Amino acid sequence: MTPGARLAAAAELLDEILAGAPAERTLTNWARASRYAGSKDRAAVRDLVYDALRRRRSLAWVGGSETGRGLLLGALRLSGTDPATLMTGEGHALAPPGPEETGRDLAQAPDGVRLDMPDWLVPRLHDSLGDGLQPACEALAARAPVTLRVNLRKATRESAQRALADDVIECIFDPDVRTALQVVVGSTKVSRSEAYLSGLVELQDASSQAAVLRLPLRKGGRVLDYCAGGGGKTLAMGALEDLVLVAHDADPRRMADLPARAARAGLAVTLSGDAATSAPYDLVLVDAPCSGSGTWRRTPDAKWRLSPERLAELRALQDRILDAAAPLVGSSGHLAYATCSVLREECDERVAAFQARHPGWEVTDRFSVPPRATGDGFFQAVMRRHRRREC
Repeated sequence: MTPGARLAAAAELLDEILAGAPAERTLTNWARASRYAGSKDRAAVRDLVYDALRRRRSLAWVGGSETGRGLLLGALRLSGTDPATLMTGEGHALAPPGPEETGRDLAQAPDGVRLDMPDWLVPRLHDSLGDGLQPACEALAARAPVTLRVNLRKATRESAQRALADDVIECIFDPDVRTALQVVVGSTKVSRSEAYLSGLVELQDASSQAAVLRLPLRKGGRVLDYCAGGGGKTLAMGALEDLVLVAHDADPRRMADLPARAARAGLAVTLSGDAATSAPYDLVLVDAPCSGSGTWRRTPDAKWRLSPERLAELRALQDRILDAAAPLVGSSGHLAYATCSVLREECDERVAAFQARHPGWEVTDRFSVPPRATGDGFFQAVMRRHRRREC
């Protein structure tokens, strides 16, 4: 495919997504149906689509319309590329820009457009992030880093780095997270590398890794990952300490790959349909369903689907999950509440609401980071019951 043809394909896919189709499914269906597109073509089109979705409002403003064509026009202009060089109308390329497609100066756009956020979310984000709002939005408008977690049961960062280099995957040490490697060359090769297949490394964002490193883990402790999903944090905890690991999810299908991943990592994990049968636990981790606002650069269409009504539903769900998880914690155990959100109402406010409903719980550790170049936005609060003072 020529660069112009890739642009045209991306414009068509964007129109489907803007009409309501899920981005990932739309791209997958196109890749399966477009046998003429090679792997580099598919990757290029995917990047064009996701880059446009991350900056949907600003690109539409500069491109002149909130259509696939308009977003790509805006992207070309903001990158300093003359759209006429790729939109030639020849072959499979898009038609040249018309006089009505001039767009507008981004400097004159309202806050929601410049920040690439829905207008209703801007006040909430400002309340949550303060002066960090613009840097966080800039991070969410860029591509996410590819980060690996080193399985300390099998390797050190140095040995994992060398093993990855054997498969021409270049990594650097994350400066803040002792288990993390940032991939700088060869990210598409990771899942086929010997280091990955032998369980030396797993894909995991640096902020998630940092949060796990703060959890109160002790040798032999019984740990429940209550909203385990794919089990990334289950495996991260098991790589740090000898634990009795139990994983639970409201939808067990999400854990389908966990046994194979655990075997690769050299860990034993029990999948539980009813976590209460194995209670109490020394630690219960609740990585709750949330808006995902700290990870929107990875799933940018989720940002545009979120509504005030859906956010209210998520808050209520988070409260219910915490209420259900708390009784599973042993008398001297800990309850950890985590989200990949930067919205205060899904983070600190949920912890405060839980404490109001269940007097006697205190926060022993709080971790919060905004989206940044090396990691996603993430929140975690660790709680335990107040300990009675002995006379």
